[in-house]
Amino acid sequence: MNTINSQFVMSLSIILLGYFLKKVNILKESDGEVISRLIFNVTLPSIVINVFSTMTIDKSLLLVPVISFVFGLIMAAVALIVFKGESRREKGMLTMLVPSFNVGLFAYPIVESIWGRSGLKYFGMFDMGNSFIVFAVCYIIASIYSSSKGEVSYKNIFAKTMHSIPFLTYIITLAINLLGLSIPKPIIQITGILSKANMPLALLALGLYLSFSFKKTYLKNMAKIIALRYIIGFGVGILIYNLVPLDPMFKKTMLIGLILPISFTVIPYSVEFDYDTRFVGTVNNLTIIISFILMWAIIAFV
Repeated sequence: MNTINSQFVMSLSIILLGYFLKKVNILKESDGEVISRLIFNVTLPSIVINVFSTMTIDKSLLLVPVISFVFGLIMAAVALIVFKGESRREKGMLTMLVPSFNVGLFAYPIVESIWGRSGLKYFGMFDMGNSFIVFAVCYIIASIYSSSKGEVSYKNIFAKTMHSIPFLTYIITLAINLLGLSIPKPIIQITGILSKANMPLALLALGLYLSFSFKKTYLKNMAKIIALRYIIGFGVGILIYNLVPLDPMFKKTMLIGLILPISFTVIPYSVEFDYDTRFVGTVNNLTIIISFILMWAIIAFV
């Protein structure tokens, strides 16, 4: 078994371990929320500090968050058109599921195991652009269509963005890097130790969140969301991979990044705005399975 396949088998084994532990009631799905908070507030920022503090910024890296952000805006606009015939609340719920990506919890552990720091810096920049989509665009859509008045609290949007530890870590460490400053060595050493826990914790959390049951009434809208995300995402990814004359890691980031699962952040949004949380969770789970298979195939054969 080659290195890539062995890494995916190992990742799948940890995901299935998490699912098994949930099924035998050793762990609960609610434990996944605790692990996720630990990842997003401790281990993921630790990775960002280690990677961003020493990386060399070039034009290909700066282009990654721009593409990620613009693609998210376009996908949101396309979704609003596709779901224009749905009721107001249904339109809001379905549209918020289309533009965002799960980078930190899903992509980071696999990318780290295969490409190490060189891969993480590209996916970190991808997630920077994606963060604006997750915390601004998706939240605005969810908020506007949740009520008949179409009101949105920009104060809440700002608060959510400023309370995102990974997002703030991206911005601060990138600024430190561009200014030519350095992070104290003790911080680098501590975050280096903490970052090693990210991969197993993230994969275990994915297993705890997995669920394979859903209502048949979900099928139509689930199919539309999946078709939008993967047909457009994969198509644009292939075009960038073949037409943009930049380094291979940039191309792989675009090809893989645009077919990642839906961000987990939409689940708390669905709770906050009283959408169908079970539907949101079901679609999220399905995209995890599809993206895992596609990512495995792309990395193995491209």
